[in-house]
Amino acid sequence: MNEPKEPKTTTLAETKSYMLWKAEEPDGETTYHMELNNVTLHFFEEEWQELIELMSGQK
Repeated sequence: MNEPKEPKTTTLAETKSYMLWKAEEPDGETTYHMELNNVTLHFFEEEWQELIELMSGQK
Protein backbone atom coordinates (compact mmCIF):
# COMPACT_ATOMS: atom_id res chain seq x y z
CA MET A 1 0.00 0.00 0.00
CA ASN A 2 1.44 3.40 -0.98
CA GLU A 3 1.71 6.04 1.70
CA PRO A 4 0.45 9.50 0.62
CA LYS A 5 3.31 11.95 0.19
CA GLU A 6 3.49 14.95 2.46
CA PRO A 7 3.57 18.46 0.95
CA LYS A 8 6.85 20.35 0.95
CA THR A 9 6.31 23.50 3.01
CA THR A 10 8.26 26.76 2.94
CA THR A 11 7.86 29.65 5.38
CA LEU A 12 7.56 32.92 3.44
CA ALA A 13 7.33 35.32 6.40
CA GLU A 14 6.77 35.08 10.13
CA THR A 15 6.21 37.37 13.11
CA LYS A 16 5.22 36.65 16.68
CA SER A 17 1.51 36.40 15.78
CA TYR A 18 1.41 35.83 12.01
CA MET A 19 2.84 33.44 9.46
CA LEU A 20 2.77 33.09 5.66
CA TRP A 21 3.77 29.76 4.16
CA LYS A 22 3.36 27.79 0.98
CA ALA A 23 2.93 24.10 0.37
CA GLU A 24 3.94 22.24 -2.75
CA GLU A 25 1.31 19.51 -2.78
CA PRO A 26 2.01 15.96 -4.02
CA ASP A 27 -0.40 16.51 -6.93
CA GLY A 28 1.72 19.43 -8.22
CA GLU A 29 -0.56 22.22 -6.93
CA THR A 30 0.99 25.02 -4.88
CA THR A 31 -1.13 26.41 -2.06
CA TYR A 32 -0.50 29.42 0.16
CA HIS A 33 -1.52 29.79 3.78
CA MET A 34 -1.89 32.88 5.94
CA GLU A 35 -2.06 32.22 9.69
CA LEU A 36 -3.44 35.16 11.66
CA ASN A 37 -3.45 34.13 15.32
CA ASN A 38 -6.18 31.43 15.45
CA VAL A 39 -7.45 31.95 11.86
CA THR A 40 -5.84 30.36 8.80
CA LEU A 41 -6.69 31.42 5.25
CA HIS A 42 -5.90 28.99 2.43
CA PHE A 43 -5.31 30.11 -1.18
CA PHE A 44 -4.70 28.37 -4.47
CA GLU A 45 -2.01 29.90 -6.72
CA GLU A 46 -4.46 32.04 -8.72
CA GLU A 47 -6.17 33.34 -5.57
CA TRP A 48 -2.81 34.15 -3.98
CA GLN A 49 -1.69 36.14 -7.03
CA GLU A 50 -4.95 38.09 -6.98
CA LEU A 51 -4.48 38.88 -3.27
CA ILE A 52 -0.92 40.10 -3.91
CA GLU A 53 -2.20 42.35 -6.73
CA LEU A 54 -4.92 43.71 -4.44
CA MET A 55 -2.49 44.46 -1.62
CA SER A 56 0.03 46.11 -3.94
CA GLY A 57 -2.61 48.29 -5.58
CA GLN A 58 -2.07 46.81 -9.05
CA LYS A 59 -4.97 46.16 -11.40
